[in-house]
Amino acid sequence: MIIRSRAPLRIGLAGGGTDVSPYSDQYGGAILNATISLFAYATIEPLDTGKIIIHAIDKKEIIEFDATEELPVDGELVLAKGIYNRIVKDYTHKPLSFRLSTYVDAPAGSGLGTSSTLVVAIIGAFAEWLKLPLGEYDMAKLAFDIERKDLAMAGGKQDQYAATFGGFNFMEFYKDDKVIVNPLRIKENYLNEMQANLLLYYTGTSRLSSKIIEMQSVNITAKKEKSIDAMHNLKEQAVQMKEAILQGNLGEIGEILNYGWQFKKQTAEGISNPMIDEIYEAALTAGASGGKISGAGGGGFMFFYCPKHTRYAVLDRLHQFGGEFRRFQFTKTGMTSWLAR
Repeated sequence: MIIRSRAPLRIGLAGGGTDVSPYSDQYGGAILNATISLFAYATIEPLDTGKIIIHAIDKKEIIEFDATEELPVDGELVLAKGIYNRIVKDYTHKPLSFRLSTYVDAPAGSGLGTSSTLVVAIIGAFAEWLKLPLGEYDMAKLAFDIERKDLAMAGGKQDQYAATFGGFNFMEFYKDDKVIVNPLRIKENYLNEMQANLLLYYTGTSRLSSKIIEMQSVNITAKKEKSIDAMHNLKEQAVQMKEAILQGNLGEIGEILNYGWQFKKQTAEGISNPMIDEIYEAALTAGASGGKISGAGGGGFMFFYCPKHTRYAVLDRLHQFGGEFRRFQFTKTGMTSWLAR
């Protein structure tokens, strides 16, 4: 028996950063995101050898342990170890023997929520194998708790919920880690037009998002007015983006993206840099009406809204920077798991 799962990566269209504590606890956050046809995959093969084998195929990393109730959460493949420990602690209460293989369609640190999406995919595979009673909110909350609490990794709340639920969602964040996911019913022709006009561009560099996120949190805790006001404007941007998309005012998307990008850069240092600024200005000069970096910032993926016929001019203009364009489609489903016999 083989158990498989996959979960979609996401692009954050508006409100990024307002899902991070302590801002979301004190003021409430709002984000609009959409999942895309890039995925994190997990495969579990039960073993009777008394061994645990974890293989990150994309990273070319493999580790092996004797089956035990708790794996050491240090060194390589910490996420997978942390998930296993929580599954045993909360559900099986005894060691498991298996081979876990994973693969992600985008590099770590690229700004598409790769780490959290991988966590959701792995949990989904365990849930399918062990028939765990996990609904969508349960699974997303478990993924969040493992990353942010068990493993003490800095970050927000949106990625786990995006990967679990899938589709276009307007998410609201409150104190005590409360999250409300509002799926958006968007007309198909609006989705087609957005997909035709959005360009996803990988800068060729990755970054450690936790450092930027920690700086944002420090700024909010220190009551730095500039950072807090920027977050307030990002939350308002999420509302503006939701209304524009639902009402079919797609010509406003680029302007709203640009509005958010200017405030995003004010939340912490390191979100942009000279290379990112140059790419962004080149895209606008070629005809893009707006854009932003995906995720916390500092590198990874950027995306641009290119209305009318400007898509091809922007494609041509950005080739000089040596990055890579990724084709994608919006997805309507989140984490999916199945048995392959």
